[in-house]
Amino acid sequence: MNFWLVKSEPTAYSFADLERDGRTDWTGVRNHQARACLARMQPGDLVLVYHSVTDKEVVGVARVVAPPAPDRTAEAGSPWVAVDLAPHQRLPRPVPLAAIKAEARLQQIGLLRQSRLSVMSLTPEEFDVVLALGH
Repeated sequence: MNFWLVKSEPTAYSFADLERDGRTDWTGVRNHQARACLARMQPGDLVLVYHSVTDKEVVGVARVVAPPAPDRTAEAGSPWVAVDLAPHQRLPRPVPLAAIKAEARLQQIGLLRQSRLSVMSLTPEEFDVVLALGH
């Protein structure tokens, strides 16, 4: 199993929207590094969902439920991919960016090193630390 973090503006698509919908295509990613992460996702992988821009906090965990496929929002034949995500669990309390920055074990997390990247891999330890902060 691999671990990931995806970012979304809650006004565009929030974790509550994912819970309501039960499943969604994670489309619209147009960064080559983020695309490479999406292309490596496999069913069963767990994904932290981070609300960017306004809230700046990890609010829940999603699960990859389908392997990468062509992004239906991209031009036909383009290299862009998407994965299907389903809600796995809402964190009992959101983990704000300030708490992530303050945690010594998270100083190398991609969220701090490449703050503009919308999809990134996590180590199992990084994933577990963020989960622990949310419980």
